[in-house]
Amino acid sequence: DIGALKNIRKTRVCGDPRGKPYRLNAHVPRAHPSLRLVGRPVGRAFSSLDPWARVIEASAVRVRPQLGSLAVGDDPIDPALQFSEGPEMAVHVPDLDRLTEGFDPAPERSHSLSADCYTKAEFMEIERQAIFFRSWQYVCHAEVLRRPGDYIAFDVQGQSLFAIRDQAGGLRAFYNVCQHRAHELLSGQGNTKHIVCPYHAWSYGLDGRLRTARRTEHIADFEAGSVCLKPVRIEEFCTLVFVNLDPNAPALSDQSGGLGDEIRSYAPDLDRLTRARRLTYTFKSNWKNVIDNFLECYHCPIAHKDFVSLVDMDSYRVTTHGIYSSHMSRAGTKANTAYDVAGADVQDHAVWWLWPNICLLRFPGSGNLMVLNVVPLGIDTTFESYDFYFLQEQPTEQQEKALEYVDKVLQAEDIAIVESVQRGMSTPAFDRGRFIVDPERSGLSEHGVHHFHGLVLEAYRQIAGAQER
Repeated sequence: DIGALKNIRKTRVCGDPRGKPYRLNAHVPRAHPSLRLVGRPVGRAFSSLDPWARVIEASAVRVRPQLGSLAVGDDPIDPALQFSEGPEMAVHVPDLDRLTEGFDPAPERSHSLSADCYTKAEFMEIERQAIFFRSWQYVCHAEVLRRPGDYIAFDVQGQSLFAIRDQAGGLRAFYNVCQHRAHELLSGQGNTKHIVCPYHAWSYGLDGRLRTARRTEHIADFEAGSVCLKPVRIEEFCTLVFVNLDPNAPALSDQSGGLGDEIRSYAPDLDRLTRARRLTYTFKSNWKNVIDNFLECYHCPIAHKDFVSLVDMDSYRVTTHGIYSSHMSRAGTKANTAYDVAGADVQDHAVWWLWPNICLLRFPGSGNLMVLNVVPLGIDTTFESYDFYFLQEQPTEQQEKALEYVDKVLQAEDIAIVESVQRGMSTPAFDRGRFIVDPERSGLSEHGVHHFHGLVLEAYRQIAGAQER
């Protein structure tokens, strides 16, 4: 029925910013090329343990429903809003068999990623599509969006977005794109009663619905109530706000397993922390080199002499989970050459890496949390932001010393390392290496890097498989 197929393109389907799964109650013709997925099928998820394992359930139908009723949980769907697919471009994963050559599920037998993944320009676009447009990305602390109308504009790998608190107190996120002529709507952060486009003054409510549009009264078949900004998945997790451009991704609270409980067990003061400082860096290295370096402390006794005087390396353990890893040791219990920890309330070095590019840290001293966001600007250029959250906005003298150590010493050491590695990978002398792994899974072991590489390869494999289908 050609008429019915044409109507498919006009059907608008509501998304739910709370991340509840859709229930599809429609007969779906699979073959027509115009059919695309809208909504979140229930079955798709990352493996909780093995990055090579994939969960495929019959309920995950990857097509656009033709006609019929849809529901979010037990709630009826508002037909005005629509979760569109994430940004898509044609990308080709070159020679997947060669990329996975030598990688083994057992880190003791495995080789690392190929240097091509760090140096060849085509991998940047592959990773945008396969990783960054399909994962939860850090936006800000929830305190930035505390009141109705509070907003922040940002981008995820070139996709302009904003997050906002609506009048009912809910968090929402949208593509930062007016539905008239695609002008960006908001910039920076602030508070607003309405979202007004600075180009032609189309005005949207905090829920993303078009409220007013100048001089449209004579336009045929134009209904302001049917025009909405394109929503994006958003979630508050451990007081931090994340977005995901993939409407089918599992909720972060579900996907991350026990991470939230683990963070709160080490940071019982989490809800009282406020941002006190941001440090930023831009340097010449692939973003994966930064994550590789973060996930092991095999290099620490050589490259970070002050750091190993701060932490108890004998108690340092690294534990890998589905999409995160934990890096724990006792710390701050004695004099050291990094910074003063006299009278420290926090006597642990508690660190978590969250797929793909977020690092959460709690260093010895007084109550704190640090959020490291690792953002690729190109195949060989990375931007980092370090957000420091303390119990007060003004750092204490002791905290200033800790900030100075991170900024002037630890970061300088790590940036020099990853820039050197990038230069080495850019020569013909290196393709891939081995992981140094010990049975105790200590901080000196590189099994955390192996875990990360497995997830990267699985992301490549998934997007290559989607292209084949």
